[in-house]
Amino acid sequence: MRNAALMLGLIGGLMGLLVGFASYGYTEAVERYGEVEGLFEQVANVEMIRVVSFLSPLLAIAGAGMAKVRALWGGGLLLLAALGMFVGYGVNVFTLFPMGFCAIAGLMALAAGQPDEPKAHF
Repeated sequence: MRNAALMLGLIGGLMGLLVGFASYGYTEAVERYGEVEGLFEQVANVEMIRVVSFLSPLLAIAGAGMAKVRALWGGGLLLLAALGMFVGYGVNVFTLFPMGFCAIAGLMALAAGQPDEPKAHF
């Protein structure tokens, strides 16, 4: 289960990285070039989008890396990344899979109570 959490978390983090680049770039482009009525309008909370665009993929990739050895910490980071994506972006076609991958990876890492190695988090 830890290997599955590692792979799903890494895939979710990389997908979230793409969403984060697009979101941060969108807010920056609208701020720099201005709004176009009905086509490009600035989001309500720019700073939250920018923070989530940076932190959520970072937490997901770090949590995936920790999932094999420290499953409790890795699972917590993965669930925090999924929550950050949900709060920052909401649920849409571009965020559904990164959030889902990170959430499932986090649950799998937390469910790995009896690891192959002698270090358990319970």
